[in-house]
Amino acid sequence: MTLGRAAAGAAMLLMMSGCAATADGTGAGDVASIALPPAGAAPDYQLGGAYAPADGVEIVGRDRGAEAADGVYSICYVNAFQTQPGELGSWPQDLLLHAGGAPVFDPDWPDEVLVDTSTDEKRERIAAMVTPWITGCAADGFDAVEFDNLDSYTRSGGALELDDNLALAAELVDAAHAAGLAVGQKNAAEDAVALHERAGFDFAVVEECAAYEECDAYADVYGAHVIDIEYTDQLPRPFAEMCADPASPASMVLRDRDLLPAGADGHVFATCDRA
Repeated sequence: MTLGRAAAGAAMLLMMSGCAATADGTGAGDVASIALPPAGAAPDYQLGGAYAPADGVEIVGRDRGAEAADGVYSICYVNAFQTQPGELGSWPQDLLLHAGGAPVFDPDWPDEVLVDTSTDEKRERIAAMVTPWITGCAADGFDAVEFDNLDSYTRSGGALELDDNLALAAELVDAAHAAGLAVGQKNAAEDAVALHERAGFDFAVVEECAAYEECDAYADVYGAHVIDIEYTDQLPRPFAEMCADPASPASMVLRDRDLLPAGADGHVFATCDRA
C-alpha cells in the first residue's frame, strides 16, 4: 500500500465513522448516487495483469493492486473472505479459520486460507482490515468493487454459516457505498437473493454462468447488471452460440483461465458481437 493510498483510506475511514448502517444492511451513504456498470456493455477481466482495454470494451475488472483502467467503468477485485496469495502473513492467526490446529485452506486454491467470520468481534476486525482496501480502490479511481469468496462457508466443514458471511458482507457493502462505490457479488449463485436483499449488493460479477446454465439465478436478482466471464478450457459449445443464447448475459467475455495480459503466450480475449 502506498503512502498516498493509506492516507486516502484513513481520511475515508474518518468520513465513514459518522455513517450508521441501517437495519436492512444498506449503508447510510447516498446509494442512489452510485453508478452501476453500464448494462449490456462489453467487459474485460484482467486479474492476471493489466493492459489497455480493446476497442469497444466499456467495463474492466482489475485486482486492487492495479490501477483503474482509464475511460471505462472500472471494477476493483477484493478477495475479502479468504487470504490473497502471498498475503497470508499479514493476517492475525486468530482471524483465520482453523480445524484441528491447522489453517483451513481452500481445496481449489491451496495458497488461500478461509477467514473466520463466526463472531461479531472477528467480523469487525476483518472489516477493519478490508475497509482500507475498499477506500484504496475508491482513491485509485475505481467505480465499483467486487468481493470474492462469499461462499467460503461452504468450504468450512460446518464451522461457518451463510449468516456469518452475510453479516460481514453487509459491513463491507456499507463501507463501499460510503466510499462512493457500487458493489458486485462475485459468484455464489445460490445465495444471490440473500446477498442482494440482506447485504445490499448492487450487481454481479460471475464466472461460467453460461457454461453451467445458472445465469438466470443472477439475472432474476440483478436484471441486466450481470457480468459473466467464460473460460476457454470449460466451454460446452462454441462461444458464438453462447453469445446468441438469450439466457446468456449481454455483458460476457471469453478469457483464458489464467487471465493473462495481452501479448502473453496463451492470452485469449473475445466478446459477443451484439451488432
